[in-house]
Amino acid sequence: MKHLTYLLLILLTFSSCEDYLERAPKDQVDSAFFFNSAKDLEVATNDFYSMLPGKEVYTDDSSSDNVVTLSTADRLKGTRIVPTKRGTGGWSWSNLRDINFFLENYTKVDDEEALKEYGGIARFFRAFFYFDKVKDFGDVPWYSKVLNAGDEDLYKARDSRELVMDSIMADIDYAIENIPAQVEVSKITKYTALILKARIALFEGTFRKYHNLSGHAAFLEAAADASKKLITSGTYSIYSIGGPEAAYRNLFSRNDQDATETILARDFDREKQTHNLGYLMTAPTNGAYGLTKDLVNSYLMSDGSPFTNKPNYGTMQYYQEIQNRDPRLTQTTAGPNFIVNGEGSVEPVTLNGTTTGYRIIKGLPSRDQWNAAFFDVVIFRYAEALLIYAEAKAELGTLTQEDLDISVNVLRDRVSMPHLVMENANTNPDAYQDAMYTNVDNGANKGVILEIRRERRVELFNEGLRWDDLMRWKEGKKVEQPMLGLYFPNLGSFDFNNDGTADVYVHNGDISGAPTGITSYINVQQRTLTNGNEGNLNPFSEGGSFDESRDYYYPIPLEDLALNDNLIQNPNW
Repeated sequence: MKHLTYLLLILLTFSSCEDYLERAPKDQVDSAFFFNSAKDLEVATNDFYSMLPGKEVYTDDSSSDNVVTLSTADRLKGTRIVPTKRGTGGWSWSNLRDINFFLENYTKVDDEEALKEYGGIARFFRAFFYFDKVKDFGDVPWYSKVLNAGDEDLYKARDSRELVMDSIMADIDYAIENIPAQVEVSKITKYTALILKARIALFEGTFRKYHNLSGHAAFLEAAADASKKLITSGTYSIYSIGGPEAAYRNLFSRNDQDATETILARDFDREKQTHNLGYLMTAPTNGAYGLTKDLVNSYLMSDGSPFTNKPNYGTMQYYQEIQNRDPRLTQTTAGPNFIVNGEGSVEPVTLNGTTTGYRIIKGLPSRDQWNAAFFDVVIFRYAEALLIYAEAKAELGTLTQEDLDISVNVLRDRVSMPHLVMENANTNPDAYQDAMYTNVDNGANKGVILEIRRERRVELFNEGLRWDDLMRWKEGKKVEQPMLGLYFPNLGSFDFNNDGTADVYVHNGDISGAPTGITSYINVQQRTLTNGNEGNLNPFSEGGSFDESRDYYYPIPLEDLALNDNLIQNPNW
């Protein structure tokens, strides 16, 4: 992040990767020496920023139904196993100890404004920490103090989801109330706390609703309230530089984020810290990321009608299916005339670096960054707040057309798409989306909820939210639906950009008949189609597997269970 970092002795204890159960008590001399000024509080809370995600924001969708990679994630295949070593598999608490240590010592500083700001930042990170724990494990032990050897709470049972979530909400409310309302993309502010609250509350409200747990309405109301405050603040707007045909792509492909739409981003720098997202998105032997066909099918036509209303949508070839669609489609996957960021000529058609044929370009940097990228990674942005507001109101049954016009339709305006009309959506729920999601409120808002889910999937693609969406909607079985790619009616040559020259050749091992000018070869003996010599690319032929009785939660490590008799494993692990 673009904030000050200091190498002090106290931070060495903060950055330990050991589990808190293994660590010696904090040296009281450290706290006496360190917590004496506002600058000390800033230095201490700067260390918490390492808890924020980096490039994994843009890779998490590769473990969902949005993206197929060369190596399929265990959670998609249903092959997760119970970890053995304590503190693994997400059951680690060292970051929490660091936060609680700060909160036990920071009030010694005689600076009321600094106490509010940095106390709020610490509580922001505790809420952030515990939100991840609840998503993964459900009930977890709530600790609001530093635990030292001999503390009886070291081995207590898990606290109820209700207690933990109420504590999370209290922390994030404190953060909202006390952190200044600054506008900085690399620093936790009041606005960062508001968007985190909205995200947490939407997850919990819909999780409780669709998993038949009590208390969902209060969380949905909190989600709507927090996101509405962001909207009415007027602080952020939708990034529009480049116009409908380029603005969405430009938002993610630029090197440095600004505070137009971006609320918080992870900063990368050519000289100090880089990542390999460019390589993952382009390397045929590494990630080879590819959008799934049912995601591509979900992008609307440019007139607002469903692509899947077309009678031949399932067998339409690439060039035809990409025409007259929501402009976000060809700003997310390479279209017929794709130009690499920063270049002036059309890239030759290449399908070697994508499992499905639908190559990811959202967030793809300039070519000089394909091995060592330094473009910023967006963690929170205003568009998510708009979608949270619409979904929370729809799930509550209080959504109006005016609500859609200040949320979903603002996003559609960026790409000049027709507005979502609530009455039309509810009168004629989309059959394709309805078949995709089997667990949807069947009340009067069913159609608009389906459309909001469509919009969320399209707008927030590859931003690390899809798996959580499926979990909170109780749609785990969605990963068992086929994850396919491009359709080919037969072997032979295909003109992908309609320039009169074939550029893709599909064969069964014999390329002797390939015309000149081919830039991509697909051998169906290696990259199978769904029906032998015809059909869709089928890079995940074994298919997904999801156990409804088990897979909404992660397992607790065996050693942690052995050490604490009060811990109970999650069901069926």
